[in-house]
Amino acid sequence: MRDWRHELGLEPHSEGGYFRRIYSGPQEVATAHGPRPSATSIYYLLDEARPSGLLHRNRSDILHFLVDGGPLEYVTVDPEGALGRTVLGADAERFLLVPGDWWKASRLVDGARHGLVAEVVTPGFDYADHEFAPRTVLDELPHLADELRGFVRHG
Repeated sequence: MRDWRHELGLEPHSEGGYFRRIYSGPQEVATAHGPRPSATSIYYLLDEARPSGLLHRNRSDILHFLVDGGPLEYVTVDPEGALGRTVLGADAERFLLVPGDWWKASRLVDGARHGLVAEVVTPGFDYADHEFAPRTVLDELPHLADELRGFVRHG
């Protein structure tokens, strides 16, 4: 197995896993929350040491492309509270769009040792547009509390 973390120079990500920004569009676009790059892109890796990410959402759309490994399961929640599950892997999907303002989290499944994904965010990522799910999301979405509990910080 390739050592993607070191080969790509990935750093620990606050949501879990590892990442490195690989592109930031040179053009800015106006948004309701200020100017953003037209697009940004990262590598994102889950491995046995960091096999899942925290539930979070962004204002922008995010395209996820499986590069290597898997399977990974993405759990999403749309603004109406509907749960979605998508597996990215050799025998499953290779691409996933998560629209802006949808909650999402990911994890390795079925004994996967790693999963490397390339993400494209449009308009580009800005930390001001990012939100980790607070514990209260379990109260706000009681019908999904059991499904989401493992993806929310305790405390």
